[in-house]
Amino acid sequence: MDKGINMGRVVFLAVVAAIGGILFGYDTAVISGTTEIVKNQFQLTTIAEGWYVGCALIGSILGVMIAGMMSDRYGRKGTMLFSALLFSISAIGCAVCQDFNQLVCFRIIGGFGIGIVSIVSPIYISEIAPAQKRGALVSLYQLAITIGFLLAYLINWLVLKEADVSSAATDLWTRMFNSEYWRGMLGYETLPDLLFLTVIFFIPESPRWLITKHRDGKAAKILAGIFTTKEEAERQIELTKTSIAGETKSEWKTLFEPGIFKAVLIGCAIAILGQFMGVNAVLYYGPKIFSDAGLSGEGSMFSTVLVGVVNMLTTVIALLIIDKVGRKKLVWWGVGGMILCLLMIGLYFCFPESLPTWFLLTFFLLYVFCTAISISAVVFVLLSEMYPNRVRGLAMSVAGLALWIGTYIIGQLTPWMLETLSPAGTFFLFAAMCIPYLLIMWKCVPETTGKTLEEIECFWTNRKANK
Repeated sequence: MDKGINMGRVVFLAVVAAIGGILFGYDTAVISGTTEIVKNQFQLTTIAEGWYVGCALIGSILGVMIAGMMSDRYGRKGTMLFSALLFSISAIGCAVCQDFNQLVCFRIIGGFGIGIVSIVSPIYISEIAPAQKRGALVSLYQLAITIGFLLAYLINWLVLKEADVSSAATDLWTRMFNSEYWRGMLGYETLPDLLFLTVIFFIPESPRWLITKHRDGKAAKILAGIFTTKEEAERQIELTKTSIAGETKSEWKTLFEPGIFKAVLIGCAIAILGQFMGVNAVLYYGPKIFSDAGLSGEGSMFSTVLVGVVNMLTTVIALLIIDKVGRKKLVWWGVGGMILCLLMIGLYFCFPESLPTWFLLTFFLLYVFCTAISISAVVFVLLSEMYPNRVRGLAMSVAGLALWIGTYIIGQLTPWMLETLSPAGTFFLFAAMCIPYLLIMWKCVPETTGKTLEEIECFWTNRKANK
């Protein structure tokens, strides 16, 4: 145990908040197992298929836009509780909906929850974590997202494995896990959501938020459970008050200052380009891609389970080495590996009769490894470090919005690209999009590992740092 810190209590609070990441990951990945059967049942066009996959992202964009405001007004705990309710409504609604329009509406509601929790859960963790442990504890959220991916892939595989797709049953419960098994896949999100909804009641409000609302007495009680001495808890309250008093209100016009505007543009470019390198196409359309390669429905689902396992384990490795290896070096080696893998996947689809299926699966898994250890692990860490303190919140919001917009666009376009460009052409395009990403990282982005925030700010403003 660290001196003066009740780490057991801190880890418990961080893990509870991180469960929101599991829901984020599940809701994002579960769609991959439902796409084909929903498309066939509702006779969707390619454009409508993209809309089905991307509609939740509309909700996510809206959720991101209001998450900060909600959490500042109603508290971190209350806002997380609200997001959990949205996930429940979405999961149950998707399971029992009557038509495609209702399905889309409930998916948008779930996306709204994703957008909110993606902002508020990391904020809560960062505010209850002692400074010396903040990085490791906040990183639990990214790990939780990959656990959510894996959970969704496992449930998709198990539901399909047990489903009787030829069943002629008319009652909803039987259809849910047989002829319309997509209902069961989407509905199973209720289970981790009920866990999240329950445990939230066992965690306190963020003490920092309470202090901003002048509720020092309640904050002191919470901090007394985090720190082992009353003196240390009181010291933390005074430090927080000093920090809050020293904060200046960031304004939108600040983003257009020389140097800072450049950083914002580069951050947005990184966020958007990262979505056009195949990451989310794999998450959303993995089973479809494997099916196009000749794998059976169950085989394609099991292959996505392997994708989830590799993604989660690699994320653990990335979290352990990111501060030792450096952000830019991880990106260089990882994206270089992504280019090679994407070219090999494209090559497979050029000669599907000549190359074995294991060739595709091997390079798919290597691609996931390269992605998880580089851009997936680095992007939010890098974005949170590269902006000056006074604009970090606004700049992160802009970059986050750019990321979600990029995700929505690629979700919409991928079915069209697979159909129009062919799978081979699609993966060759993804490989080509890696090039501008690498160039931007090489020419425009500083290495932030081991640098103070002042040194990073000076990079953008061309000032000399104080020694």
